[in-house]
Amino acid sequence: MKLTIIGAGPGGYETALCAAAKGVEVVLVEASKAGGTCLNEGCIPTKSLFRSAQVMDMVSDAGRFGVEPNGCVLDLAKVMARKDAVVEQLRSGVETLLKHKNITYVSGKASFKDAHTVLVDTPDGEVKEYSSDKVIVATGSTPAFLPVEGIELPGVLISSQMLELQAVPERLCVIGGGVIGLELASIFNSFGAKVTVLEFCKEILPRFDADISKRLKQALGKRGIEIVTQAQVTGISLAEGGSLSVSYLRKGASEEVDSDKVLMAVGRRPAVDSLNFADVGVAFTPKGVIVNEFMQTTNPDIYAVGDITGGMMLAHAATFQGRKALGHILGEKDGIDLSVVPAAVFTTPQAAMVGKTEEDCKAEGIDFTVLKSFYRANGKAVSMECTDGLCKVIAEKATGRILGCHILGEEAPDLVHEAMVLINAEVTLDRFSDFIHAHPTLSELLQSVR
Repeated sequence: MKLTIIGAGPGGYETALCAAAKGVEVVLVEASKAGGTCLNEGCIPTKSLFRSAQVMDMVSDAGRFGVEPNGCVLDLAKVMARKDAVVEQLRSGVETLLKHKNITYVSGKASFKDAHTVLVDTPDGEVKEYSSDKVIVATGSTPAFLPVEGIELPGVLISSQMLELQAVPERLCVIGGGVIGLELASIFNSFGAKVTVLEFCKEILPRFDADISKRLKQALGKRGIEIVTQAQVTGISLAEGGSLSVSYLRKGASEEVDSDKVLMAVGRRPAVDSLNFADVGVAFTPKGVIVNEFMQTTNPDIYAVGDITGGMMLAHAATFQGRKALGHILGEKDGIDLSVVPAAVFTTPQAAMVGKTEEDCKAEGIDFTVLKSFYRANGKAVSMECTDGLCKVIAEKATGRILGCHILGEEAPDLVHEAMVLINAEVTLDRFSDFIHAHPTLSELLQSVR
């Protein structure tokens, strides 16, 4: 069995390693850097900055814990250097793993000659040709832009450019109240910037539970981040002194916000135009490549995984979609449920979710019940002075089976994984109430829902 994988992000390189371990001969093609957007320009560098922001907040608040710091000064150059070192360390690890005897790693831009043959334009100008039994496409996504005037102005940045700043802007306007926009808004707020977020929808984090979105908006507001929802951005222009003015409509009125930098964070779009799909019978729309439950495209010999398929643009989703595709190629069964995928937001406070929301249950006609617990009633949270948050569980009313979990508060991205296991195992609330948790821990929040 020979397999070609286009794209060395999580969906590509993790699948390559898994296939190689099973004896498959793999050609892995990458146009940029191993690790993809997640490792080089997304998840990892952002979390490195988030950790620096956490430390900044901890030092600033140290007096509340009886510790008096001598001073708290941010050195953004060192913060960015540390971020670069983290990325380099992890990328080097991935590159080492990809030296597997069954993997041929090729740098260059891929295109299809036919459904079984891939051409690669290498950096040195050579065109290489690789044939295989199957092809998996994992080329990811690119930043989306609003079709308004001024997006080309200096100082209008995308997320990857924010990760290279060497000075904290005094004023930052973030266009988009999704995960990317809110994470960077929260980080640079901790670094000292005056941040304004403009979101088109009625609430931030449109795909999250409404309770979580509303409470996160309030919490970020308390930290000094101005969040304007139902704001339709109409243009960006130069203002006096070289600053930028972002114009927007809200409830029929025209308003504007001045800033030194503008972050365009209105989502990402699948990189469907990066390959000649039409030539090999792969159907796609602006929302992504069309796939079935096995990640198989309309050409049965070509599969697509990760951001390019639209939907959940999450690194871990791409990894398990890759496993699903590989299993189908090799004729192996798996127990992967791609409808149960955790999602996390690394803001202050943090947020996370897995499974169904109330809105999902209503749309599907499921009779459900909602149970909640609050950080302010948790002993560990009180001792940490992290009492802002809640845990919300959605269960099927007739059976008590856990369907969803939504958490806002300290360590929410880690806590939500217990719920992920419970949902996959179809555990009921009655059964879960018998599981013993250590005290005092934040994990007791999930068991304390009422």
